[in-house]
Amino acid sequence: MTPRRRMGERGSGLVEVVWLGLLLLLPLLWIVLSVFEVQRGSFGVSGAARAAARAYALAPNDAAGEQRAREVARQALADQGLVDVPVDVTVTCSPYPRSCHAGTSVVTVRVTSSVALPLLPDLFGLGRPTFALDARATVPIGRYQEAGEAR
Repeated sequence: MTPRRRMGERGSGLVEVVWLGLLLLLPLLWIVLSVFEVQRGSFGVSGAARAAARAYALAPNDAAGEQRAREVARQALADQGLVDVPVDVTVTCSPYPRSCHAGTSVVTVRVTSSVALPLLPDLFGLGRPTFALDARATVPIGRYQEAGEAR
């Protein structure tokens, strides 16, 4: 005698594999997209810090340097497609904290920003989930000046 198959469960293995695949594939897709977004933001913030430090060092004085550093950091982030992200540029100097363009100062520019994680909505009115990013660049003041140029 041959065992009888129940016709009610025929093809259910395919349905289970499809559902299991979707349940595992969608979170994996979100993780990959989030990593790409964070990497793009990280690349943009590090480029913005380097560009802002160079712009500050090339400025004729501290006030113009602050303004140029902010503008250049914003533009460097926009070049990476990060247009509407928050940006904070902080400039510190050593050994002359009051005048960064004096003597042998070393300028450190810190750029902080954040990127929104993709495919996640505003949850409970708290805003979209974000990932914080920051980068620093250090430049001696005389690095981007010609040898004969005097300040």
